[in-house]
Amino acid sequence: MGKTDSAGAFPENEWALILGGSSGFGLATAKRLARGGLNVLIVHRDRRGAMKDIQPHFDELAKMGVGFHTWNVDAIAADKRLETIDEIARAIGPKGRIRVLMHSIAFGNLKLIAPEKADPRTAGPHLAERLGVDPAKLTEIADELFDAGEDGLHPLTSAPEYPESSYLDEEDFARTILSMGTSLLGWTQELFKRGLFAPDTRIFGMTSEGNEVAWKGYAAVSAAKVSLEALSRSIAAEFGPHGIRSNVIQAGVTDTPALRAIPGSTQLKSQARLRNPGRRLTTPEDVAGVIYLLSLDEARWINGEVIRVDGGEHISGVTR
Repeated sequence: MGKTDSAGAFPENEWALILGGSSGFGLATAKRLARGGLNVLIVHRDRRGAMKDIQPHFDELAKMGVGFHTWNVDAIAADKRLETIDEIARAIGPKGRIRVLMHSIAFGNLKLIAPEKADPRTAGPHLAERLGVDPAKLTEIADELFDAGEDGLHPLTSAPEYPESSYLDEEDFARTILSMGTSLLGWTQELFKRGLFAPDTRIFGMTSEGNEVAWKGYAAVSAAKVSLEALSRSIAAEFGPHGIRSNVIQAGVTDTPALRAIPGSTQLKSQARLRNPGRRLTTPEDVAGVIYLLSLDEARWINGEVIRVDGGEHISGVTR
């Protein structure tokens, strides 16, 4: 099986279908499952200019000795979904079946819901006054060191900036919930209708600590994550008798393109490193490894769960 490391873990006719597999969790999972011997299908939506960075990863996957196909289409549009599933059915052949369906679409609105009324930061100015230095210069130095990894300096840095010209509205919420949450339903129902699922199928969604904690600028995505979790439980209950298991992975704070788009993401990463018992952020590979394990035969009885993959970040109340 070429560069795979677990030949025989999956039947040769089975595939992983990853929605949003050109970066972050989706891409890391595609590589891990391919190394485990599972054929890979990726549906993604990227501009032509971004493909120069993505294509080397796809070339790597194509050399792993498993089946590999990609589609650069809008996975949210119902007509494109139907067309893509037609093409997937032809690509995997009459005996091909989807063993893993992963929903890793990161397309949401990241804005506040109200004007920010932030308290002024006083630690930096007070420290500068006691030291007899320019407060602006102190903040500049703190920002530089903070960007270089000195997480403990975050009270002295410049405050995160949030857009002030527009705020989330109901339409923003609806689009985000569909994209990052409930769009999983259409793919699940259509693949099931066409008989494309394997006898033992695993479905995975992605959530975050923002499902419980209110991060500024994250309200619409938070609603989408909670919707995805509720949908996953319903899939687990109603599709379970048909051999389909559905679980959601709650990753710790991970330095992905999706995270970097969140206002204040630098501070989120800093705080996560300070309280994580592992003293680092979660990586896409951490998550990919767990999804691989949950895709094996031995994990067939795990269903309807939200599984944390964060090194203990969620339960840690201590900081360094």
